[in-house]
Amino acid sequence: MTVLERLPSFGGAAVSTQAFQGIDARLSRYSYLVSLLPKQIIDDLELNISLAPRRYSSYTPIPGTSEGLLVDNQNAEATRESFEFLGAEEDFPAWRVFYSQTQQLAKELWPTVLSPLRKRSELKAASSNPAIWERFIESPVGDAIKKDFVNDWVRGVVYTDALIGTFSSNADETLNANRCFLYHVIGGGTGDWNVPIGGMGAVSGQLEKAALRYGATLISNAEVVGLSTSPEGATIRYRTNGQEHTLTASLVLANASRQELSALTGKNQEARNTRPAADRPYPYGSQVKVNLLLKRLPKLRDQNVSPEAAFGGTFHINESFKQLQSAYEVAMGGEIPDPTPCEIYCHSLTDPSILGSALRDSGAQTLTAFALHAPHSLVSELSEAEHDAMRLRLEAAVLKSLNSVLAERIEDLLMLDENGNTCIETKTTRDLEDALRLPGGNIFHEPLSWPFAEDDEPLETPAQRWGVATDDPRVLLCGASARRGGAVSGIGGHNGAMAAIEILRA
Repeated sequence: MTVLERLPSFGGAAVSTQAFQGIDARLSRYSYLVSLLPKQIIDDLELNISLAPRRYSSYTPIPGTSEGLLVDNQNAEATRESFEFLGAEEDFPAWRVFYSQTQQLAKELWPTVLSPLRKRSELKAASSNPAIWERFIESPVGDAIKKDFVNDWVRGVVYTDALIGTFSSNADETLNANRCFLYHVIGGGTGDWNVPIGGMGAVSGQLEKAALRYGATLISNAEVVGLSTSPEGATIRYRTNGQEHTLTASLVLANASRQELSALTGKNQEARNTRPAADRPYPYGSQVKVNLLLKRLPKLRDQNVSPEAAFGGTFHINESFKQLQSAYEVAMGGEIPDPTPCEIYCHSLTDPSILGSALRDSGAQTLTAFALHAPHSLVSELSEAEHDAMRLRLEAAVLKSLNSVLAERIEDLLMLDENGNTCIETKTTRDLEDALRLPGGNIFHEPLSWPFAEDDEPLETPAQRWGVATDDPRVLLCGASARRGGAVSGIGGHNGAMAAIEILRA
C-alpha cells in the first residue's frame, strides 16, 4: 500500500504546529478535541495515545453581569447550585433527563459506526425508546431544546453542539443541525470530548507510525494531479519535487472531498451557490478559528468561579439561544454578527506538555476560540487583500465578544513572539480551503450524513454497505466525505479498508 500526501507532513487537519516564531508551544492548529475515535481502532492499530477527560463540561458567563453557569462533570451538586444561582433551577432536572436520553441514543448508535450501514427503519425499530428517536432524528433538535428548557442561556449551551461547523437556524427544518448534534453526543457511547495528550499531532503521528509498522509506503509532498480507472485498475499521476510520477493500483482510497475527486478525474462537479439558503443544508463551512497564547488565564467578572474551572471545559461566549438565532439571521444577511457567538478551549490546562518547560513555569496558557455563524459566503468572493482585511475584522469580532465577558482585555495578555508580534493567528473558511483543500472550509467536507442508510438506499456492493462508495467502483472514500466520516475519528478509514478487503477477496 502506498500513501500519497500533498503536504510536507502527514495528518491533514489533525496536526500540531509551532504557530508562533521562536515560541516553544505546539498548538493543535485546526482540530483540537477527540470524541469520535473508537477504542477498537486504537486497539487494532496499537496506537499509543492518551485522551484525557476534562473535569468541567462548560462555563457560560452572562455578559454585563458577574454571573455564570458552570457544569461540573464530577460534582452534580455544584452544578445544581450553579443552575439555581442563575435562576434556572427548573432546568437542572431537565438537563439531566435530556442528556440521559442522548446517552441512551449514543449507546445504541455508537456500536454501529464500524459495521456495515443499517437501514433507518431497522435501527428505528430496534430503538429502546421510539420517542427519543423521534425527537433527535425526525424533528428539529431546536424544538426539543425549546420544549425541555426555559432559561435562554441553558438552551443556547445545549444547542451549540448542533452548530459546530454548521450554518443552521434554531429551527432547522433541513435537520443538518440534528446530524451535527448527533455526532457531538454519540462519541464513545457517552458523548465525552477529550484532550489528546501531546496535541493533535500525537494522534496523527501514531497513525503514521502504525502505517509504517504494517508495511505502508508513505510519500509526502506528493500532489495527485490525475486519476483514471478501467476495469483492470486505477492509474494515479502525482507530482513531487517538480517531477511527475505514475502509480497503478487495484483500488484507490481517497481521503479527499468529492469536489477534489471530480477535479482529479476530470468529471464536472455541479457548481453550488455559496450564498446561504434556509431551505437546504448550507454545504460550506461556517466558522472562524482563533489560536492565542497568553501570559496567563484571564480574570473573570464572576468571583465564584476560578479561571482554571471556567476554562477547564468549553467556555461559551454570547451563545444564548436568542443570540444564536440573531447571529444566524445577521450572517444570512452577509454581515458579521455582533456579538459573535464563540466558544473557547484551553488545551494546556489539561495537557501542559504542549508547552515548553519555561512557558509552563511562567503560567502561560493556550486558548482556541471557535466562532460560530461565520459562513463561507463572507469570504468566498473577496480578493486576497479584501480577505486579509475580513480576517482581521473577524478576529476583532472574536476578541470583542470575548472581552465582553472578561474582567480585563484579552489583548493585554497576549504573549509576543521572538519578532515582537502578538501570538495570535486566525483561520477563516477560506484559509482552510486554501491550506487543506476543504471545500468552502467545511470541516466535514460536506453536510453531515446520518450514521445509517435510508430505506430506499442501495446496499448491494461492499462500498455501498460500508458507506464509502463513489460513482467509480475503483475509488473508495476513506475520510470525512465517507458516510459516518468527519472529525478526528478514523471511522472513514476503517470502513474504507473493510470495503476494500471485501472487494479484493471477491
